[in-house]
Amino acid sequence: MQRILVTGCAGFIGSHVCEKLLKQGDQVIGVDNFDDFYPKEVKLRNLEVLLPANNFTFLEFNITNTEEYKRITSNIDVVIHLAAKAGVLPSLKDPQAYINTNILGTNNVLNFMLERKISKLLFASSSSVYGNNKTIPFSEEHLVDHPISPYAFTKRSCELMNYNYHHLYDMDIINMRFFTVYGPRQRPDLAIHKFFNLISENKGIQMYGDGSSARDYTYVDDTVSGVLGALEYINTHTNVYEIVNFGNNTPVKLSQLIAKIYEVTGKTPNIAVQDMKPGDVDITFADISKAAKLFTYKPETSLAEGLAKFKVWHEQAKSEA
Repeated sequence: MQRILVTGCAGFIGSHVCEKLLKQGDQVIGVDNFDDFYPKEVKLRNLEVLLPANNFTFLEFNITNTEEYKRITSNIDVVIHLAAKAGVLPSLKDPQAYINTNILGTNNVLNFMLERKISKLLFASSSSVYGNNKTIPFSEEHLVDHPISPYAFTKRSCELMNYNYHHLYDMDIINMRFFTVYGPRQRPDLAIHKFFNLISENKGIQMYGDGSSARDYTYVDDTVSGVLGALEYINTHTNVYEIVNFGNNTPVKLSQLIAKIYEVTGKTPNIAVQDMKPGDVDITFADISKAAKLFTYKPETSLAEGLAKFKVWHEQAKSEA
């Protein structure tokens, strides 16, 4: 049994990670600030899954406020830092907010760890750091010096800052580059959830670009299995600094995704074509060989299976709303 601090615990990926940790008997201290990027009610529903567990403690606070960390009184073995300002397009409108939360907030987490002598960190990075990388699949060995959104540069900045703390203070750190995670509890602003909402309301879908842009859609259970694999690795190794992709190794074009969603829902396609949004990359495609080698990571959920599971959850969530 470990005592694990999870930031962003009420979010999409965070709530799933916490759920798994609680089931395996770990003591979880969850932190979230209910960022107004999307309705608080969504995160409160996510928390409902966690709060009944007697090995879960929830604290509401913002990682940018250094005073708040004093409220964490438990001894901590590992930090899983998932809290962040999310979204590529919103980061173009307010880059300072992303710098404050993602970079300065992460610096606060690292300094809290130093002060409390916590040496192990799993950090949520993003496939966005690859920008419009021309070499596919994306490998951790590729240069990532050309981010095309503020969100991307904040995540890359954190990876560099994490290395600095590893080098100076002997922290064990794994940077997890997540690739387009989807599934139950997905943020309502993300494409798959947004498309299901529009279709359920008999509204048309807006397709940005000609539909040829592609994403490495990764089902949340597979992402969480990667996080747990990274946790086991960091607990059994020393002098760790790694950057690891967690994707599905199977990019899917936007036009194919939309067609598959209409197939799953049984509705007639209604699609309006819009210009590509600034900051969006053309493709994401994860080389997952390193994750497979280090953590025996092996995604098992096909897009068809994942969308079918999402449909069941979406219908249930709609009926309970």
